[in-house]
Amino acid sequence: MKETVMIRAGRIGQVQTMADLAAAHKPKPISLGRFRNIKPHMREGFPSPISSPRARVVLWDAEQTAAYDAGLPIPDLPSEDSDEDLLDRAEAAAELGVTLTTWSDYRYDPRISEHVVLVPEREPGDDRPQVEHWPRHAIRAFKDGRPGQGKGPTVGKPKGAGDMIPRDQIRPRIAELLDADPAITTGAVVDELGLGTATVMRGLAHLRGQRITDLVEADPSLSLDAAAAQLGYPAFARRRAITVAQDEQRRRAVRPYLQGVADALAGAGSAEAGEVEVLNAGDHLAAAILLRPEQPAQALVWDERYGWRTATSRRHPIGKDPVPEGEGIRYLSTEVRPEPAEVLEALSDRRRGRKHP
Repeated sequence: MKETVMIRAGRIGQVQTMADLAAAHKPKPISLGRFRNIKPHMREGFPSPISSPRARVVLWDAEQTAAYDAGLPIPDLPSEDSDEDLLDRAEAAAELGVTLTTWSDYRYDPRISEHVVLVPEREPGDDRPQVEHWPRHAIRAFKDGRPGQGKGPTVGKPKGAGDMIPRDQIRPRIAELLDADPAITTGAVVDELGLGTATVMRGLAHLRGQRITDLVEADPSLSLDAAAAQLGYPAFARRRAITVAQDEQRRRAVRPYLQGVADALAGAGSAEAGEVEVLNAGDHLAAAILLRPEQPAQALVWDERYGWRTATSRRHPIGKDPVPEGEGIRYLSTEVRPEPAEVLEALSDRRRGRKHP
């Protein structure tokens, strides 16, 4: 008999942990410890878990448990498989026809890891345990293209092949497909545009993240997850898109300050005029402003951890982390966000050969 899938398509919002059952216990909520002692979930007729038998965290469907508490017939869950079903590790391994040990290696493959979804969904401060799941479509796509499967279809374009669309048109073309279908999958875009899987994953996450950020800016009462849901983004795509949105919020928050410094430097004739690009340099934000030839450095670099410093390269001013002082690199202030006038003064002191405190 085929194992029931853990979370059917569209039901991630119905997932309950044992802690949720304790909080919803009738006639009044009880502690998790008390719940474990009296074991009401073991009573005859209580809905079966929606977890696979060997799941580390047991989960239930809230619609079913609410019906049980109300003394109503327990509704059946959807029985048809969907590409948007979410599978836990045991179900994913079964879908692939491999052991859990083999799955433990497969789950780190980017074609799978990029799709991971943590359930149940939770807000900041919520300490309920979460379990990794993967949408069925990602598992099937990986199965079709994973090594050792003969000459079957592969995920994305052939290795070494270039993208079939000019680079500057990739994001706009992906955006057109996302406009038409907010829930579009990576595989569908790959098939439509002939792009590499990694290119499409990055593009979809970037576009969704930007649009989530735009919506939250327009309506600050929305959480990022609520904005993602309002935009029609499926659960399997939200985790990465929300991460992008969080980074985008940080970039937008700091960009006015950085542009103000850039404009002040350009107005004083010290830097080339232009828009500042805020980059994600690993786990922190950074930006570079190219200086004019007569200046004492090739560029100024801002790092959200340390503030402003000089750089010795125009082509790769941000460079690798960490960047110690010495050999032409100097930090201009002990503050992370000094006023533009202070940055300009510190740079002028460098040009005149004076050490800035």
